[in-house]
Amino acid sequence: MDQLYARIFADAEFQALQHRRQRFTWLLSALVFAGFLAFILAVAYVPRWLALPMSADSVISRGIPLGSATIVFGFVLTGLFVRRANGEFDRDMARIVARCHDGA
Repeated sequence: MDQLYARIFADAEFQALQHRRQRFTWLLSALVFAGFLAFILAVAYVPRWLALPMSADSVISRGIPLGSATIVFGFVLTGLFVRRANGEFDRDMARIVARCHDGA
């Protein structure tokens, strides 16, 4: 089993897959961070603007939908990662493992 792992880790396609997955993970992490940071900065620096009602007869302030959108944004990006991880990344990994296992 250790030889199989060594073959997988040494495989060029596996290394490329790891690089692609890591790049995608960092991109999504940066987007989530930027989204939450933007909302936190808005709360810190423009709280009065966030407290304004959505319309003249509304009881909902601007901050409520913006805060909700920030959370939904995080969920959407998580869903994108899961979809790609369970699809493309798992498919590529299964192909690499099968190829390395057959070469045993």
